[in-house]
Amino acid sequence: MTSPTLEYQPDLEAFFRLSQDNLCIAGYDGYFRKVNPAFLKLMGYSEEELFAVPISSFVHPEDKNLTAKTRSVILDDKPLLNFENRYITKAGEIVWLSWTSIPDHAKELIYAVSKNVTHKKKLEEDRQLLIKDLTAINTGLKQLSYAISHDLRSPVSNMMSIFSLLDLSQIQDEESLLYLDLLEKSVNELKNTLDDQMKLLKETLLLRSSKEPIPLIEVYQATTDSIRSLINSSGTTIVIDFSEVELLFGNSFYLHSIFLNLITNSIKYAKPGVPPVVSITSKKAGDNTSLLFTDNGIGFDLAKNGSKIFSLNHVFTDHSNSHGIGLYLIKTYMNSVGGTVEVSSQINEGSTFCLTFKDQDLNL
Repeated sequence: MTSPTLEYQPDLEAFFRLSQDNLCIAGYDGYFRKVNPAFLKLMGYSEEELFAVPISSFVHPEDKNLTAKTRSVILDDKPLLNFENRYITKAGEIVWLSWTSIPDHAKELIYAVSKNVTHKKKLEEDRQLLIKDLTAINTGLKQLSYAISHDLRSPVSNMMSIFSLLDLSQIQDEESLLYLDLLEKSVNELKNTLDDQMKLLKETLLLRSSKEPIPLIEVYQATTDSIRSLINSSGTTIVIDFSEVELLFGNSFYLHSIFLNLITNSIKYAKPGVPPVVSITSKKAGDNTSLLFTDNGIGFDLAKNGSKIFSLNHVFTDHSNSHGIGLYLIKTYMNSVGGTVEVSSQINEGSTFCLTFKDQDLNL
C-alpha cells in the first residue's frame, strides 16, 4: 500500500501565493529573492523594484541600525522571533511589521514571515499618552491635597477661633461687630484660596485647557491614512457624512484615538467572509453633537454583556488581539469631556456607537 504521505503532494507555491501574511525569502547578501503577493500589495512596489536594491533601503531610517544588528544575529544561524521594525512603502506610508525569520545557513537564505501591526502600535501609543495624562492629573490632585491641607489650615482655624469668641446675644456690640468683620475676611480668604486651587486643577486637566474647533474630515483622513494598509487588506468600505456637523469643539488627540479605536474594532470584529462596512455620521441636536459609528460586524450580546462593554479588561470574543482596553479608553475620554457613549447591537447584525458631545455651540 502506498503511504498517504507519498500520495499527497502539497502545493507550496499556492500556499506562498495565497497567504495573507507577508512571506519573504532573502539572501545573506541583503537582497530579497522571493516575496509573495501580500507583501507586494503592502509595500506597493513591483518585484523588480524590490529586488533591485538592498532590503535596508525600505527600512525606516530610525530603525536601520537596530535592523542591521538583528540581521547579524540571523547570519550567525540563529532564528529571530517577533522582531518589530518600520518599513516605508512606495506611497511613503510608514508600516510596522513583526518578523519571524529562520536562516538556512547551507543555502545562505533567510525565510521570513511578517504581520502588519501598525494599528496595534497606534493603539498602544494612544494608551501610553493616556497613561501619561492620567499620571499628570493624579500628580496635580496630590499637589492640590497638599495645598489644601497647608494653605487652608490657617484661615479655617482663624474662622473657628472667631466663632468661639462670638456672643450672639451681644450682636450690636462694637466688639462683636469687629469679630464679625474678621469672620467675613476669613471666609473670603478661604473662598479665594479654594478658587485659586480649583483654577489650578482645571488647568492641569488636559481636556479643560486644550479644547479647540476640530474639522471632522481632517480627523477622519489622518486616522485612515495611518491604517491605510489595514483598511485595504481587509477590504473595508468606510462611508462618512459630516454634512450636518463639520466642526467639533474638543480635544484633537482624544478624538483621533476614538476614531482609531472604533474603526479598527469594526475591522477586527468583522463577520468571517464579509468585508467590513463602516458608517460614520455627525448629527446636531441643540447645542449637542453626536457621532454615530455603525458597522456590519459580529455585534455584541447586550443582554449578557451590556453592563461590561466599557469596562477595563473585559473581552467578549476569543480574538487574539482583544485586550478589553479600547472601549474603556473611549468611555474614559467621553467622561472627561462631560459627554456620553452608548452602544446598540445584536449578534451578527453589527453595532452602532453613539458618542454625544455636549455644549457644542461654536458661535462663541
